[in-house]
Amino acid sequence: MSMASILVVEDEKPINELLYRNLTLVGHRCLRAYDGEQALGLIESVDVDLILLDIMLPGMSGLDLMRARPNADVPVIFLTAKSQVSDRVAGLNLGADDYIVKPFETIEVIARIQAVLRRTKRLEDVFALDQANVDLCARKAYCSGEEVELTPQEYALLEALILNRWGYDYMGDTRTVDVHVQKLRKKLGLTERIKTVYKLGYRLETPR
Repeated sequence: MSMASILVVEDEKPINELLYRNLTLVGHRCLRAYDGEQALGLIESVDVDLILLDIMLPGMSGLDLMRARPNADVPVIFLTAKSQVSDRVAGLNLGADDYIVKPFETIEVIARIQAVLRRTKRLEDVFALDQANVDLCARKAYCSGEEVELTPQEYALLEALILNRWGYDYMGDTRTVDVHVQKLRKKLGLTERIKTVYKLGYRLETPR
């Protein structure tokens, strides 16, 4: 299980809550801040593995926080509005690892977080179960040795299931997730492995 400690810095409470709840559901430990000063205090006092950082914050901006943070080794993913192209460039120049444009799909945020954590923390790279084999670095899936074509959404869901051994109802269009799960079960021969959990979502059952 690839649990990480993630700091969510976002002043819009519904977005902060959405990220907090979904990241917690997949097994990460989450801290929350609603402005730059509060975030800086947490960064100085608590070890975190990754920071999800909104650029537009009251008081100290996300870019100011990037400049002020004491530990430049902690990876940062920026959350930005579509119009903030120059801010995204500035954030990348300051050392941000990635950026996500609002409005975003939670499944994309989780996949981006896993990718950055894997690059910086060397999380598991290969997963095998029954006839399914997934190369997490190459982002390729195989069934009985044959490569399986997956859509980006299907792969992102598969990766979340593998890395966390847990699935979930995304706070959004759950019917879309249901469709992706059905396709993954069929394409990778995991019908008996991806279990439906009542009122929670899905779980990938692996041998203990």
